[in-house]
Formats: sequence, C-alpha cells, structure tokens
Amino acid sequence: MSPRPAADSVTAQGNYAGSVSRFLAYVIDLFASSAVFALALAGISYVVQIVTGEQVSWNRQNILVVILYVAWEFFYFGYSWAVSGRTFGMAVLGVRVVRADGATAEPRRGVVRALVFPLSFLLFGLGFLGILVQRERRALHDLIAGTAVVYAWDARAARLRFLAREGELTRIPPDG
Repeated sequence: MSPRPAADSVTAQGNYAGSVSRFLAYVIDLFASSAVFALALAGISYVVQIVTGEQVSWNRQNILVVILYVAWEFFYFGYSWAVSGRTFGMAVLGVRVVRADGATAEPRRGVVRALVFPLSFLLFGLGFLGILVQRERRALHDLIAGTAVVYAWDARAARLRFLAREGELTRIPPDG
C-alpha cells in the first residue's frame, strides 16, 4: 500500500482544463496577439514614413488590415499550438493542448486545431458547448483535431523548486 499524499501535494496536472481557464487564456491571447499586431503595423508605418516621407494610417475599415489580422491570428494560434502545444495565454494559466489520449500533440494537430477553431464561433458558439457538458471538456475544434486541453502546471513541483531556491539563498557559506 502506497503512502497517502499530503494535502499540499495535490496537483491538477493532467486534468481537463475548465471553461474559465480556457476562456481567460483566450482573452490573454487576444490582447497579446492584438498588441503585437498593432506594434507591427506601427513599425511598418514608421518605416514607410522614413523611406517615402508619406504618412500611412491603418484602420479597421481597411480590408487589407482585416485580412492581415485574420492571417496573423491563424499564424499566432497555429504556430503556438504546433510548436509548443500552448499559446502565451495558456502558458500563463498553466494549460496545454495534448492529443485526446493525453500524449503530446503533433504539430499537424495544432495547425488543424487553428484552422477549424473558427467553426466553434460560426455555429453561434455552439461549438464551445462541449467544454461545459462533456467530461473531457472538448470543444468542436478539439474533437475535429483529436486534441484536449489539460492543466499542465504542477503546483507541487513549482513549490519544491521554490523551496530549493529559497534553501540555496539562505545557506551560509562555509568559512575558509
């Protein structure tokens, strides 16, 4: 019989991520990716003004800006999911995209997930209903891509790393 873990060693790692964590990660990602996009447009405007002397202004009614923004969002999410299984917002909240069986998702699944992600919105948001009602909390884009979103932040391991660092800082150097 194995010893029972202490109450402070409980971890959520590997459990399916809830709707609030997923939504907050998405909001963080929208802010982060929109800020990077806006900075890129400002940088392009600055370079164009220096090179040509002409002032360039961007607005949401410009179809080119809309197309570039949509392409950027696909790239931001698709690249993040394909390379690391998480976006910036997901990393902040400690969640990760994995295969439905819990293994590390291949890059192909990340790209497919990004491409079908808009379907969850286009169906009047019904594509997200699975996050609320299924045990695995998988949205439509997760079902199509064969992925799931799980908690990947191990509170116990983080606490042990913190205590180890704290112990190193408080160690008294030997007299020599």
